[in-house]
Amino acid sequence: MHLGKTLEANTDFPKTSLQKSVFLSYGVYNFKPNKEWAARLNYPKTGIALGYTDFGNSDKIGQAISLYPFIEFAILRKATPNLNLQIGIGASYTNTQFDAIENPFNRAITTDLNWSFRSFLYYDIYKKQKTDYRLGLGYLHHSNGHTRLPNQGLNSLAFSLSAKFDSRYKPKPIHTAHSFSNKSQTYISWRVGIGQNVLSEEFNSKKEVYSIAISAGKIINNTFKFGGGFYYRFYEHYYDYIKNDGDLVDEQLPHFKDNPFGYATNFGLFATSELLLGHIGFEFDLGLNIYKPFYKIDWQLNQGYSFVSGNGETIVVLGELDWYYEIKRTVSSRMGLKYYLWSNTKAPKHNIFIGAHINANLGQADFTDLSIGYTYRFNYKEQTNKLL
Repeated sequence: MHLGKTLEANTDFPKTSLQKSVFLSYGVYNFKPNKEWAARLNYPKTGIALGYTDFGNSDKIGQAISLYPFIEFAILRKATPNLNLQIGIGASYTNTQFDAIENPFNRAITTDLNWSFRSFLYYDIYKKQKTDYRLGLGYLHHSNGHTRLPNQGLNSLAFSLSAKFDSRYKPKPIHTAHSFSNKSQTYISWRVGIGQNVLSEEFNSKKEVYSIAISAGKIINNTFKFGGGFYYRFYEHYYDYIKNDGDLVDEQLPHFKDNPFGYATNFGLFATSELLLGHIGFEFDLGLNIYKPFYKIDWQLNQGYSFVSGNGETIVVLGELDWYYEIKRTVSSRMGLKYYLWSNTKAPKHNIFIGAHINANLGQADFTDLSIGYTYRFNYKEQTNKLL
C-alpha cells in the first residue's frame, strides 16, 4: 500500500487530499546458471506489478490503473543487506482528463492511456522465513509522451508499507559467475520507427513522425551495450504547417516554403546505453541535434500563451527564444523497452527487435514511437581472466 501526495502540475491545479495506491507484484529470482546477465548484475529480481491509484481528487484528477515490468537491485549490500532499489516502466489507464470546459485546471493528463514510470527504495524492516515486511519511499510519473496537449504529467511522491512473500525459504545464489569469461563484441545495428505527436494546443491532432537510425558499439559480457550513432527524423506536423502557410512561417521564415520537406526534418548524433536482460532491453539514449530548424517555431507555439484584452481582442504572446530554448533545441533523449527475438544470453550473431520508446527534447516529451530493428554481432574478444 502506498500513501503519498500528487504534486501540482500547473498553476491553479485542483487541490488534492492524500494519495492512495495498492500494488500487487509478482517477481522471480534469477539464480539460473545460464543467466549471465543476472550474475553480472548480482542477481536482481524481475517481475511485473499491477497497481490502482487514487490521486486524491476523484472529480478532477481521478484514478489510474498501471502495469509495470520491473527490476529490483540490492544496493549498498556491504553496508546493509536490507536496502533495494526497484525501477519499473510501463503503461497506465487514467479515467479523468483535462477538459477545456468541465476540467480546465487539470492540465496534467489529456489521454486515457499514458506512459508510467515508478522508482522506489525499499528497506526490509522485519524478516521471517517466507515474509519480508518493507518500508518504501518513491516517485511515480504518468504522461502521454506528447500525443495530446496539455501534457504536464502527473508526478507523485509516496511512502509505502508492504509485505513480500516468498514461495520457498530464502534461496541462496548459485555462484556460477566464475564460469563466465570477461568478453566483448562489436555490434552494428539499425532501426526504423513510426511515432506520433501533436504540434501545439492549437494543432492538437496526432500526426506521424518517421525515423531511421544506425549505430555501432560494444556489447560487454552479454549484458551491457554501449555505442553511438546517427538518427534522421521527418515530422508530418512540421511539413503540414509549412505547406499550409502557417503564420510564423510567413512572418519569420518564409524561405521554409521553398523546401518544406527539408525544413521538416531533423538529424543528429546520439550515444546509447542498454541493459540486456535476456530477451528484454532497457535503453537510454542521449543525443545532439545537428539540424532541427523548425524547432524554433515549435518552441514559440508551445511556450507561448494567449489572453483576451479588455476590449475583447485576443493577444498572442510567443515563447521567448532564451538560453533554455537553445538547450532544448540542442539536446535530445530517448528511453524505452525493446524485445529481442533471440535471447541476448546466447549472444546470437543476428537478432531482430521491436521497441517502444518516448523521445524528448532534453527532458520534455517530443513523440512516442514504435520501432523494429536488427543487430549484428561480430566475433567475441575474450579475456583470459574470469569473473569472481
